[in-house]
Amino acid sequence: MTRTEVADARSTTDLRAVVVDDSQFMRTVICDMLEDEGISVVETASDGASGVEAVEQHDPDVVTMDLKMPGMDGIEAVEEIMSTHPTPVLVLSAHAADGAELTFEAMDRGAVDFFEKPSGEVSVGIKQQQDALVETVRSVANADVSATEAAAEHTPSTASVTASASEYVSNPTLVIGSSTGGPTVVEGVLSELPPEADLRILIVQHMPDGFTGRFAERLDEASEYNVREATDGARIGGGEAVVAKGGKHLRVSGYGGGRIRLSLSEDEPVNNVRPAVDVTLRTAAAQIDGPLTAAILTGMGKDGATGVREVSAAGGTVVAQDEETSAVFGMPQRAIETGAVDDVRPRDELAAGVLDAITTGEKQ
Repeated sequence: MTRTEVADARSTTDLRAVVVDDSQFMRTVICDMLEDEGISVVETASDGASGVEAVEQHDPDVVTMDLKMPGMDGIEAVEEIMSTHPTPVLVLSAHAADGAELTFEAMDRGAVDFFEKPSGEVSVGIKQQQDALVETVRSVANADVSATEAAAEHTPSTASVTASASEYVSNPTLVIGSSTGGPTVVEGVLSELPPEADLRILIVQHMPDGFTGRFAERLDEASEYNVREATDGARIGGGEAVVAKGGKHLRVSGYGGGRIRLSLSEDEPVNNVRPAVDVTLRTAAAQIDGPLTAAILTGMGKDGATGVREVSAAGGTVVAQDEETSAVFGMPQRAIETGAVDDVRPRDELAAGVLDAITTGEKQ
């Protein structure tokens, strides 16, 4: 069976979960939500150490992990689980001042994805998001933990990914789309793109508001590009990148003189998400008359599949992450199935694939 077939099979059978949270109320709410949808909670734990022990004893398919707990916290627990009994972990993160940073630290240690608690550590509102939580738990349970661990431990590729500025096409634009397992992969790609390429980069990562700003800061720290969270009416030029703001679609509203004009909207979700990769790809293909490349990375669902067709039809190039290194192969697979993908690369060669696409003499 391929990984996709295994994932499909598992989605139709009961999954086994361990729930870790220091709040008895939250443990009860999460357990009820999961078990109502056929996910069996085999154990709960009130701190990180107990959570690690529960994973070792029960070998679950997935773990939901709180971050702020007494004793061993969630970040330490994720690291311990990944080193002793690798298991897909979904972080349940409070929307607080330091919630985003703690969440990214957990993903750096190997957590697959995160789900935002609607209103703090103890939240009645989380019940209103039962469908979304269960869908995310199922997605994380089907993730390839070896891929997320490798992405978290990423080191720059030894392949040559640089060229002189004169060897790159003028005014290239790159749109990156990703979801589950994506943040560490996006960071790895950005860290390997040289300033000589003079790219204009638009990043659409499925992520709620309150987290995309910190994500942009992390990318700015990790790369030689000037990265910031997108704002309505912003313009970007060579050497600059923006991250789509959580809860808003990122649109390309104009292009001229090598600069891209952006707009944000709260239109209805596309592919059940906002921001949607398809919205950014579609508007980029319509507005940008210079070299355009799309990179579709790990993620659940089909977002980006429609957009890559339009990028290809406009003469652009499409690169997709391969199955072996994708935590969840949904988005890349759907893009590849369209026939619009020009190049399929493992995680460590994605930046090289992008640079090949904008090197003089390639498709563009």
